[in-house]
Amino acid sequence: MENDKDPTITIYQHYCPPGVKRVLASGSSAFIGEVDDSTVFKYPLAPGGDMTRLEAERNLLEIIGRHERIIRLKNSSKTGLYLERALNGNVADYMLESGKPLPSLKQRLAWCREAAEAVAWIHARRVLHCDIQPTNLLLDEGLHIKLSDFQGKQLSENGEVLLDGWSGEPCRFYCPRDDPFDADVKTDLFALGCTIYFIMMGHAVFPDIIDGEDGWYEKVGDRFANRQFPQDQHVCSAVTLKCWQKEYGSAEEVVRDIESLESG
Repeated sequence: MENDKDPTITIYQHYCPPGVKRVLASGSSAFIGEVDDSTVFKYPLAPGGDMTRLEAERNLLEIIGRHERIIRLKNSSKTGLYLERALNGNVADYMLESGKPLPSLKQRLAWCREAAEAVAWIHARRVLHCDIQPTNLLLDEGLHIKLSDFQGKQLSENGEVLLDGWSGEPCRFYCPRDDPFDADVKTDLFALGCTIYFIMMGHAVFPDIIDGEDGWYEKVGDRFANRQFPQDQHVCSAVTLKCWQKEYGSAEEVVRDIESLESG
């Protein structure tokens, strides 16, 4: 996501490694730099910075393997990751900042299904994303979903954490729990439900609570904790509610429900 207002970009705006033309986006631990029309380079915020999370991301992408709904790892170096570029940015920017009208219902349902397909693929490989949200759903040239930013967890067959990238969901996508890093399939599906809501409605949950107002973070968390879920009616209302109520056992079940909506 391009973000010229991010102070980190201002501080390091001239920091472009060899081969990087310009900074396209900034996250909590890395820049995304343009290499060419098909490739980006993801690298630490500070020159020579810590590569721990990027190394975790590389390992997770290698475990996940190639899939049409997952952003592809092209190569890596000691200073960063070469990733597939999604030319149409991310779902959040496409819906909120592109100036385009709200995509058709058919398109939005396809995005919801494709996002669920991506989650189903990684869960089948015992990988949790831990930060499912619209900014991490990228759009390729054909406007198909590519899930990105893999700094979550790899689990053993017994549920032990084998690899941890220490990601966590922002509050409007966060399933209330005692330990914010105690993630599982259902916390990922909770965030997927919030993401499907965003795609269907064109805004995040609880739009009456304004980011930055006094106590906004706690207000959002309290509503989720008290099971005061959004009541808006949309085509995927039953799907989002089942995600929030932890009624789905797997992302494959979400895919099937959305396929039924598409065919109906």
